Amino acid sequence: MNNIQDLHKQAMDLAEMAQVAKLKGDSVLALQLSREAFEKERLAAELIVNNLAAEPTRSVLHLSAATLAIDCGEIAAAERLIAIALSGNPPQEIAEELKDLFVQINIDKYFARRGIEFDSAKL
Repeated sequence: MNNIQDLHKQAMDLAEMAQVAKLKGDSVLALQLSREAFEKERLAAELIVNNLAAEPTRSVLHLSAATLAIDCGEIAAAERLIAIALSGNPPQEIAEELKDLFVQINIDKYFARRGIEFDSAKL
C-alpha cells in the first residue's frame, strides 16, 4: 500500500504543477506534467485493481486517474478506468461521480450520432 500512496502523492504533486503551468500560460509544460500525473495515478490504480475489498481507495484512484486522463486527452483510457472502477463495488457517491464523468466525456458524441447539435456550455 505504501507504493500506491507514494505514486498517488507524486501524481497529485504533478497535477498541481500542471495547473500552475496552465495558469502561467505554458500549455506545453502543462500537458507534459498532466501526462506524467496520469501515468503515476494509473500505475497506482493498477496496483490495487484486483483488490475489490479496498474500497473506497480502489474507486477513488480510478476516478482520479480517469480525470487526469481526460486532462491530457486520453479519453479512451478514461473510459476504461471508469468501467474498471464501476466493475468493483464503489461507494454510491463515487459511483455517481464516475457515471457523471462518463456522461461528460461522451455526451457530445452521443448527440452528434443522433444529428443533434448540443452546446455543453449551456448545460
